[in-house]
Amino acid sequence: MANTAQAKKRARQAEKSRIRNAGQRSKLRTFIKRVLAAVESGNKKEAQLAYNTVVPIIDSAVTKGLIHKNKAARNKSRLNTKVYAMA
Repeated sequence: MANTAQAKKRARQAEKSRIRNAGQRSKLRTFIKRVLAAVESGNKKEAQLAYNTVVPIIDSAVTKGLIHKNKAARNKSRLNTKVYAMA
């Protein structure tokens, strides 16, 4: 348990950021799943639209420090490959 005032404040801040990050992470995963679902259904137009929607969300997650930039690049690359593989 935190003893100093500084440690108590940091614990409060950490809890707030944990809750905020959980919501942002959930949103990120949801939009990624939408792209994958569209790819599975075989609807290329819907998959492309979902991909165009998820790219700024992934970039935003990097800016907020939620995920590493290399993970963002990897996710975008894999999703893009799946969308363009639909012929």
